[in-house]
Amino acid sequence: MLKQVTQPDFDAIVIGAGITGMYQTYLLDKMGLKVRGYEAGTDVGGTWYWNRYPGCRLDTESYAYGYFALNGIIPEWQWSERFAGQPELLRYAQYAADRMDVRRHYEFEVRVTSAHYDEAQNCWRLTLQDGRTASCRFLLSAVGPLSATRMPSIPGIESFEGQSFHSSRWPGDDHSARHTDFTGKRVGVIGTGATGVQIIPVVAKTAQQLYVFQRTPNWCAPLGNHPLDPGLIDRLRGDPHDFLAFIKTTDTAFPYQRHPKKAIESTPEERLALFESLYDMPGYGIWLSGYRDLLTNKVSNQYLADFIADKIRSRVKDPVLAEKLIPKNHAFGTRRVPLETRYYEVYNESNVELVDIGESPIERITPRGVMVGGRDIELDVLIFATGFDGVTGALDRIDIRGKDGKRLKDVWADGPQTYLGLQIAGFPNFFTLVGAHNGASFCNIGVCGALQVEWVGRMIDHMRRNSLEYAEANPDYQASWTEQVYQVYAKTLLADSDAWWARVTQNPDGTVTRRALIYVGSAPDYRAQCEKAAENGYEGFVLQALG
Repeated sequence: MLKQVTQPDFDAIVIGAGITGMYQTYLLDKMGLKVRGYEAGTDVGGTWYWNRYPGCRLDTESYAYGYFALNGIIPEWQWSERFAGQPELLRYAQYAADRMDVRRHYEFEVRVTSAHYDEAQNCWRLTLQDGRTASCRFLLSAVGPLSATRMPSIPGIESFEGQSFHSSRWPGDDHSARHTDFTGKRVGVIGTGATGVQIIPVVAKTAQQLYVFQRTPNWCAPLGNHPLDPGLIDRLRGDPHDFLAFIKTTDTAFPYQRHPKKAIESTPEERLALFESLYDMPGYGIWLSGYRDLLTNKVSNQYLADFIADKIRSRVKDPVLAEKLIPKNHAFGTRRVPLETRYYEVYNESNVELVDIGESPIERITPRGVMVGGRDIELDVLIFATGFDGVTGALDRIDIRGKDGKRLKDVWADGPQTYLGLQIAGFPNFFTLVGAHNGASFCNIGVCGALQVEWVGRMIDHMRRNSLEYAEANPDYQASWTEQVYQVYAKTLLADSDAWWARVTQNPDGTVTRRALIYVGSAPDYRAQCEKAAENGYEGFVLQALG
């Protein structure tokens, strides 16, 4: 049996003050735990604190994402847009933090550099960037699936003498979208993923010349944003309690249900009519409420891909350029679908040029700009919309060591191994929220993250009520869950695509291995499995009392 020697500094430490982390901190405090939170930023907000680039906004309906407004914490909150922009989202997070009074538990501008499990004491010992240390019984990571910025490996990247920055570190002094006027500036944007697609149309409005460096085009669909007022929210959402109950039943906690038919079962006329209606629908309807075999049948997927390709051709005047903007290497929806506002039309403007770096890669970055295809493109500003090391990246950057000093990064070298995406064998009392292999990463995080927080809170409460101070994933259950994650993923077209939610390894024999970083089964199915484990005394977890 484990033997307690000394009490740690805190019952629980939460890493991160995004919407998931601060809610977990709030619930643990309500349970009577002594909680400390650490956040690298100067305030709460997570994604909405760091990402303040022009055009940054939700691709989830605000009133579906806003869990704090739906479950009664801030029921009076009113959204101004169907898809809220970053400044409003940051205000929402700050307002919720005020209501929950969580800032008193946090230290801001603090990074956790290491977390080592002390077997003799059954506690986690953390080292902070400033050299201080802290210890806790329960360690909870709420670092977010898309928070570890990724910069490209381009020769000369440090030599550029103009202004350059990653999109999630946009220059500004008040953490709302700033510095959007590029009058007289020659601007380069590297990357055309979800972030680039939001940035590019805004920058194009003022830039003297905008160069878009595209390696791989993405399937994009219209956002369809519009203002909201209380009456319209009531008509769209209805009673918040009933609406929350509804979105809990959908596959991804978005306000959409899949079409009951398969595309291959429909006539061409039926398919066209449905695709047209979904294309005109605000939000992710085109991705999440279409035919139910979209992500499992290549023929059905191609029907929609061909439809979207024709839409791109109709919106871009230059037919050669239009073809460059149509993906050729992945099926529709097997990567995150960027939602756009007049993105394709921007390529009709005389001050915008698409530079195809898939055809001619960037050779180097120079003090004056970018060298590509033997051409020297001079720039004043260079923006890296190059994304993130998805899901596991933020944890990889912390030296996390479990029993016997094993590093999490090494244990996960060939891909994550978890039980329910919440715990890892060999890392007791460590919970990963909205992390690898759990049901909140391929989901409406506002809702799925919050529901996961509540489940973890119930498990810790169960442990405290039963004098249990040790929880670890059972290796057999972990192996079974990990295999289930991979099997579900392999049955979909997602398994053939290189997206942020998969770890892609180039093998010496030329083959490619893709390891799923997320669980792509339905959110209700995931929660049902979690509830079953809880009902069976948290089956699959090794729970122990200290002797």
